Amino acid sequence: MRFRVRKTAHVFERLGLAMAGAACGLFVGAYVGSAIASLTTQGFLLLMMLLGVIGFYLGIDTPQQPFDEAHSQIDAAEFLSSAGTLCATLASLASVAVIVLRLEPHDALTWLVLVGWIAGVAMQIVAGAKARMRV
Repeated sequence: MRFRVRKTAHVFERLGLAMAGAACGLFVGAYVGSAIASLTTQGFLLLMMLLGVIGFYLGIDTPQQPFDEAHSQIDAAEFLSSAGTLCATLASLASVAVIVLRLEPHDALTWLVLVGWIAGVAMQIVAGAKARMRV
């Protein structure tokens, strides 16, 4: 019984992370889509949300490598996960700030946010896949 409760709690946690990723992707998609005319589509918004769901589901809660002398190197999955989470959430935060504060940023910020978001969730997805392959 205790095992099922823990597994259920873990699934709820991962689903919450996936929903947070979808929300972040929605903000990035809304900002970038409103600034770049060719990306003003529902498909683009859904793609950004889907990337957020997959990245945050796989990449934030990665199994850690055991810490001992045999595994004393840097854990690439853990590093990619943390760097990806930082990039993706910074891109999302910048998007929210632009939307809420009604700023008119330079086009370079729009492209930086888009590239930062895609790079961040890509790092999360790779980290999550790498960490799960070694388990």
